[in-house]
Amino acid sequence: VQLQASGGGLVQTGGSLRLSCVVSARMFNIYDVSWYRQAPGKQRELVAEVTDTGTVNYADSVKGRFTISRNHTKNTVSLQMNSLKPEDTAVYYCHALDSWSGSELWGQGTQVTVSS
Repeated sequence: VQLQASGGGLVQTGGSLRLSCVVSARMFNIYDVSWYRQAPGKQRELVAEVTDTGTVNYADSVKGRFTISRNHTKNTVSLQMNSLKPEDTAVYYCHALDSWSGSELWGQGTQVTVSS
């Protein structure tokens, strides 16, 4: 199983970006997939997650601005980020948890930079 994250970049305050994480797994539907972020000097934090059953959760700081979704045809989980703020600047990581075995893996990070 591999995770391939993409979609980061530089955007101005108030702008939007869409991150994508392709999960190369035969049984995509058993994975809980999340996006985490880590800003310089800070701990990695959960941004949003979508479980294998479709339940979604968001960090309070992104509620109403970010939307996570999964596409079972493309084995992809996307994070639509709107109304971006400078404090959203971080490296964003895709994370997948096999809900059957408990095994987990991380994708490579993608940089998101929001200029003020």
